[in-house]
Amino acid sequence: MERHEIETFLALSEELHFRRTAERLGLAQGRVSQIVKKLERGIGAPLFERTSRRVVLTPVGQRLRDGLLPGYQQIQRAIAEARAAARGVAGTLRVGFSAPWCAETLIAAADLFLGRNPGHEVNITEIQLHDPLGPMRAGQLDLQLTELPIDEPDITVGPVVFREPRVLIVPAAHPFTGRASVSLEDYAAEPVISIGGAVPDYWLEYHYPSRTPAGRPIPPGPVATYWSEILPLISSGRGVSPSNLRAARYHAYPGTAFVPVHDAPAIEYGLLWPAARESATVREFSELVRQVAGRPPGGVDGEPGSPVVP
Repeated sequence: MERHEIETFLALSEELHFRRTAERLGLAQGRVSQIVKKLERGIGAPLFERTSRRVVLTPVGQRLRDGLLPGYQQIQRAIAEARAAARGVAGTLRVGFSAPWCAETLIAAADLFLGRNPGHEVNITEIQLHDPLGPMRAGQLDLQLTELPIDEPDITVGPVVFREPRVLIVPAAHPFTGRASVSLEDYAAEPVISIGGAVPDYWLEYHYPSRTPAGRPIPPGPVATYWSEILPLISSGRGVSPSNLRAARYHAYPGTAFVPVHDAPAIEYGLLWPAARESATVREFSELVRQVAGRPPGGVDGEPGSPVVP
């Protein structure tokens, strides 16, 4: 496989949408289709299931994505580090995020950090919910901003940066869409689509509970690997899935609706870093993130959610 084929395949496996993939890569939509078809001929099996309403990875496509993605990310990091060394960059801070609203806060903090630390560089990278701690434990990240709770002996949990109200994502035609809100007890009414992978059990139970507060079993639905797989499953009526209110503004998808959950605790987003690699740079950047998120409305942090100010 050539590099442009790998990049096209991985971009489409994340976007699950040919037009958005073409825009992201700066290609014609027809060119994306040609590249995918060529890959499928070479492999001998379909990589994507295409209908008029959705694009999803086939089992063969999922296996190829899972095999290619770690190596591709490692190559990209190596190139970035080499370029930084060639420019004489004094130090590189590698920061991860799990959602776009986290990325916005990190970018604003990075601007402040670089203004105070000339000659440094901040690389901001998306992490995937199916392996939220893997890149950090592999030494690929210095810290990250992601969903809590995290309780691991080798991970330091820093300050909570902001909180987001919870919602339940349901099919647009579902009876819940006519309500002002739903409760945690309503989770038992439909299969709940969750995230699988190297996710701590306590984290999974907190975000995708197996029982309601009253003890009623919540039927399990399909298990997704990537967030982009959940919305098509909901739209096609395969189940519902918890999320947060902010996601409705970033991840609108045809055939879905976001209904507030009135009795659920807010989702907290906090900073994490490897306990063995804590440094003055990590602590400084962490403080800048907290400052950015604590600015009053009209500043950087008027978004997202409710900032946490000690």
